[in-house]
Order: sequence, then C-alpha cells, then structure tokens
Amino acid sequence: MYYDKDVARGAEATFLWFTEEIGELAAAIRNGSPDELRGEFADVLAWLVTLANIKNVDLTQALIDKYGTGCPGCKKLICQCPDSEKP
Repeated sequence: MYYDKDVARGAEATFLWFTEEIGELAAAIRNGSPDELRGEFADVLAWLVTLANIKNVDLTQALIDKYGTGCPGCKKLICQCPDSEKP
C-alpha cells in the first residue's frame, strides 16, 4: 500500500517509526483499552512488514524457515526448553 513512500523513506527512518510504535504498544499493554491494544499490535505488525519489504525479506518464508518445524532450540512444536533459556 505504501511501498513507494516506504522505499523513499528508507530502512533506517522506517525503523525509527517501528520503534516508536513499539513504545506505543508498551504503553497500551500497561494501561490501554482492548481497542487501543488491537490498534497498536496492528501498527507494530504493519511497520515490521514494511521493514521486511524494504529489505526484500520474504517474512512468510523467514518464519517458516525459523519456526516452521517448531522451536528453534528444542525442535518441539510446543517448546520444552528450560525456562532459563531463550525462548
């Protein structure tokens, strides 16, 4: 929808917008209404997808490659990694 504007803005400036939206999501998580939460989650996702598009990353394929067979750590569909480890 905004590809030409996004490419003109560039990845660095777009990343700044993305981080601003993450901050707004943090505030909504802390004390936002359900509607505010939905809106902020949507904004964060939209800016993340925008960054992927600008950088020519197929986000769907990236998710499949990393998580398509389960947890990258323990390889289980339902993570069984110890709580002390990421994820």
